[in-house]
Amino acid sequence: MRDFTAARVGALAPSGIRKVNEKALAMERAGERVIHFEIGRPDFDTPAYIKEAAMKSLRDGEVFYTSNFGMTELREAIAERLRAANGIPCAAENVLVTAGLSEAVVDLLCTVLDEGDELLIPDPVWINYLNVPALFKAKPVSYSLTEENGFEPSLEEMRAKITPRTKAIVLLTPCNPTGGVLSRAKLEGIAALAKEHDLLVISDEIYERLVYDGEKQTSIASLPGMAERTVTLNGFSKAYSMTGWRIGYAAAPKELVIAMNKIHQHNTTCASSFVQRAAITALRGEKDEVELMVREFQRRRDYAVKAINDMPGASCLSPKGAFYIFINVKGLGRPCAEIAEYLLDEAKIALVPGSVFGVNGEGYLRMSFANSLDNIADGCERMKAAFARLAVK
Repeated sequence: MRDFTAARVGALAPSGIRKVNEKALAMERAGERVIHFEIGRPDFDTPAYIKEAAMKSLRDGEVFYTSNFGMTELREAIAERLRAANGIPCAAENVLVTAGLSEAVVDLLCTVLDEGDELLIPDPVWINYLNVPALFKAKPVSYSLTEENGFEPSLEEMRAKITPRTKAIVLLTPCNPTGGVLSRAKLEGIAALAKEHDLLVISDEIYERLVYDGEKQTSIASLPGMAERTVTLNGFSKAYSMTGWRIGYAAAPKELVIAMNKIHQHNTTCASSFVQRAAITALRGEKDEVELMVREFQRRRDYAVKAINDMPGASCLSPKGAFYIFINVKGLGRPCAEIAEYLLDEAKIALVPGSVFGVNGEGYLRMSFANSLDNIADGCERMKAAFARLAVK
């Protein structure tokens, strides 16, 4: 029988993050106790008032399709939030509600990329931006995020990589996997490049609420002349601990929202009605849950950063945002995938090899500190002992 899989799917790389996670889960099913530092999800429960809003919506019979664009009330609430908190000029007509941020990324890239188009993406980067363009025979062109530069890009390198085929620049701030937060000055430089070369900016801000040490998150769409050429991608997974609810959005010029909705209609139809109702409640009924979660994440980050910098052959910067530490393990003299496998097999700790996120990720491990402080302490002890064994081999 012939292979019925399309060539474009065969060329698509499976998720390196999920590969680690699946192995860790299999080990747990076999009775092992594994500490999970691989998955990017808050370990906090969704706030009770958000869950109650979803249950009330179900009891009230909101079980049918909504507008493909999303409930008008939710789109208005998102626009209000973007205007008030992010300084982005936005109305409901500029918002498309999607089944999670991942769907928004696929819808957007399908909408804007033609075969042969190029888009600038950071390296290292969340793997969807590496893989999804391949579905449309477009070419991701990497610009470097290096530890030496605090994981901020070089404007000179970005400029040098722009060609007549370049259509868009992708930004992640705060960044997965580095935890870096782009400064306003850097964003102003990127905005100038985008205007000079007439480029779209795709700004992934899913971690925007998770910033530390008084760091200020700036949305590039809030800068002069940028709202009309920026798509801001965000959602509810991280700030409200709603990863399993699958609710996200894209905020963009009206014409682009209408075009994206053509893909969304065929792909998903609409986000779940009762989940949309819960998202309205999250935005309009927020108390202090996000602030308390960020405070706890910072406490965990501080513990882990100190512990890692005391380990043989390892070091790290203190991330400004998100809940990831990008651990430099070059001192151990082995490929990071080999180190990650050793940690999982021998120390029962699941981390993601940095090479999953691009060429510049080699020599690093991504650690999620979205886990309890007790587990972080235990995991760091295991990691330190494992690194010591590797260092003498």
